[in-house]
Amino acid sequence: MLGPAERAGETVATDAAPAGLVVGPGAGDNAGAGLGLGAKPGDVVVSIGTSGTVFAVTTDPIADETGAAAGFADASGNFLPLIATLNAARVLDAAARLLGVDHAGLGDLALAAEPGSAGLVVQPWFEGERTPNLPDATATLFGMTLASTTRENLARAAIEGMLCGLADGLDAVRAQGVVAERLLLIGGAAQNAAVAAIAAQVFDAPIEVPEPGEYVALGAAVQAAWALTGTRPEWDVPIAARPAPDTRPVIREQYAARRPA
Repeated sequence: MLGPAERAGETVATDAAPAGLVVGPGAGDNAGAGLGLGAKPGDVVVSIGTSGTVFAVTTDPIADETGAAAGFADASGNFLPLIATLNAARVLDAAARLLGVDHAGLGDLALAAEPGSAGLVVQPWFEGERTPNLPDATATLFGMTLASTTRENLARAAIEGMLCGLADGLDAVRAQGVVAERLLLIGGAAQNAAVAAIAAQVFDAPIEVPEPGEYVALGAAVQAAWALTGTRPEWDVPIAARPAPDTRPVIREQYAARRPA
């Protein structure tokens, strides 16, 4: 086991590389992203890619008896309690395809509807789900009435359902004693203005959306420099958006009411 700045060794001469290149300790993708973002205790990263992750940086390890939150080490000497969902940006892909729009158009439709989507709820388990552990689940649309079933409400309900699944993950991480002082929203879907705005209505902590970047690769660069020099480099992460907090309890209340017992 190596510390975050320890060297795993040095390369030997080959046709592809010279001898003497320092090899760092390595890290998983989420730990690398946390390092690239400069995440510290109090930060929770919400990553919306094809799948979704919610992870925090803590000074102490966690042991979740329910199995919802997995306990990892981060790449800075701290710990990384994490939950993963199978359905994140792919939920938006499905909704956009159904409505015949691109992601920008989906966002425009969603922002034209009221929070709570007039009672329309998307339970977004299109490919089963990992958190909660329901591998055979399928997605379900609840609350369809003549009034609620509009393109705008369906677009918003898809975004709300995806984010509610991640908010449930945040609850699971918080149940391990994590205090969320700031949420860092990353991943391709986070750049959609509607996703960021609705996230500020779903989550109950301040949100920052960093500018798009290869944060796992940046974390690898931090680790390489740290192993090479013995000093951890730090730089400011540019923030693209700070949506104003606008928590709307109705969104999560409706979603929770449809959760299986």
